[in-house]
Amino acid sequence: MRMRFGPPGHARDREALKGVTLDRGVLKRAWGFARPYRLVILGFLATIVVSSLIGLLPPLLFRAIIDTAIPEGNRQLVVVLTAVTVAAALGSALIGILQRWLSSVIGEGMIHDLRVALFDKVQRMPVAFFTRTQTGALISRLNNDVIGAQDAVTGTLGSIVSNVIVLATTLTTMLILEWRLTLLALVVLPLFVLPAKRVGKVLQSISRERMNLNAQMNTQMTERFNVAGAMLVKLYGDYDDELGDFGNRAARVRDTGVRQALYGRVFFVALGVVAAVGTAVVYGVGAQLVISGTISLGTLVAMAAYVTRIYGPLNDLTNARVDLMTAIVSFERVFEVLDAPTSIQDRPGAVDLVEPLGRVEFDHVSFRYPAANVVSVASLEAPGSTDELPAGPPPEVLHDIDVVIEPGREVAFVGPSGAGKTTLASLVPRLYDVTAGAVRIDGHDVRDLTQTSLHAAIGVVAQDPHLFHESVAANLRYARPDATAAELERACRAARIHDVIVALPDGYDTIVGERGYRLSGGEKQRVAIARMLLKDPAIVILDEATSHLDTENEAMVQAALDDALRHRTSIVIAHRLSTIRDADLICVVDDGRIVERGTHEDLLALGGLYAELYLTLVGETAPTR
Repeated sequence: MRMRFGPPGHARDREALKGVTLDRGVLKRAWGFARPYRLVILGFLATIVVSSLIGLLPPLLFRAIIDTAIPEGNRQLVVVLTAVTVAAALGSALIGILQRWLSSVIGEGMIHDLRVALFDKVQRMPVAFFTRTQTGALISRLNNDVIGAQDAVTGTLGSIVSNVIVLATTLTTMLILEWRLTLLALVVLPLFVLPAKRVGKVLQSISRERMNLNAQMNTQMTERFNVAGAMLVKLYGDYDDELGDFGNRAARVRDTGVRQALYGRVFFVALGVVAAVGTAVVYGVGAQLVISGTISLGTLVAMAAYVTRIYGPLNDLTNARVDLMTAIVSFERVFEVLDAPTSIQDRPGAVDLVEPLGRVEFDHVSFRYPAANVVSVASLEAPGSTDELPAGPPPEVLHDIDVVIEPGREVAFVGPSGAGKTTLASLVPRLYDVTAGAVRIDGHDVRDLTQTSLHAAIGVVAQDPHLFHESVAANLRYARPDATAAELERACRAARIHDVIVALPDGYDTIVGERGYRLSGGEKQRVAIARMLLKDPAIVILDEATSHLDTENEAMVQAALDDALRHRTSIVIAHRLSTIRDADLICVVDDGRIVERGTHEDLLALGGLYAELYLTLVGETAPTR
């Protein structure tokens, strides 16, 4: 039997539950996740019922020993009744173990199902969702809210059923035994419930404050205890200042913890006092009834045992609505993510891109980033976001882009920062959908292709490639899980990184660290190129792939890229114009428009924006027209 002995709303925020209603739709969806475990839930509830009924036996057995066995001098009956009492205790223990096992099967199963559903939903969300979402809030949904939702079934439901059954059976038994003592035991209940509600409100306030302080402390640790944050602290920060700031936050958490423990103890002391008072009243009045011959001594002992069983369930049931609403809120927060709009998904009838040649066409493409309410969830936004996300369309950032890239050709997009180059490239793998016009690959609108086949045809090497905190081999195989060791080596040799990898302590099994920080920038780039080569895409997108590298690393990466791009369609975004001089076509993007296009020599001769950028970035004087 699972009992919840705690003050009303303990660890729950009643203020946060104001306005929450019992939504039948939420309950129906919640049952959808619990439905696969319906037989287990029935078994779980059955164990609660049986456990509650067994709990009634010991006082009745003691009554029989006192009123029957002892007066009659029946030793055999004493032995039998004692054996039954022991058997009841053992049976209750075994049922408790079974109940805990069933509860775990239900709870852990629902946690698994909810987390898998959330993970699958989130990983399919468009990139725009991640640019607006606070990662910590999202992780909280997969952890805290999932556990809260699971607790609704194994905790709240079990607690309510248990308390109702215990209270109903105990009060019924008490009324049958002696109704006057039963009413007397209930009279002292307000002496506990009213102060407990006050203590509960104080605890709610402390709990809310403590959660906020913990969040601040955790935020500081999260921001400082990663590679980038730790480097910033070492280079710009002061250890004593950081320690003092953290110490102050930790001290406030400590102080609220002490207050919370004190008030919590006050509640349990109050519960114990009321139970003691109730028992004393029952014994005091009951003893008078025994002396007058109205009831037996065994009945008095049984009543005293039963009276302690009614206070906890009565208090918990007064708090049942808060428990239930808290569970509903957890389910609503989980469903909020599951219901988040997925703006990028396969159309009905989408086809696979088979044996792509790599012809890319921007057909009068215009683009604006999607409105916040289309791609995000308000409660997952960063602090300071409004409750209702803006629905109005943002301004257009790309205007009437019209370019055709033939298979195997290299086209470079250059221009000032913020001109729209990266945004334009992100339309090819359909990280965003165009607002007007179409992006086509081999004549197919990318919106008519399955995302799996589209992404398989495209390889991307970004300015700061992401590596997981895994081995070099695992990071390489992320592009192709079935790649053999020989294929890994071949790709790494082509990317000019094999010799570096074999020199690492564990070779290809070396853990690269968070975001690959154990490797240099140039080494990370070449690992990313090797990963792209393993994928063997028809189309390659290089987004500032050499912009942060020194001259030596840039030369090595550029040599690797020259091999990687051979016979592939390539879209190159670059600020270092020296790296794209040999491109088949260079498009100059400014303010979301292609303002110039041509070869390197043609654009220098034109004397326009490209020539100006070249003069500034390369330091060479462009020939005049």
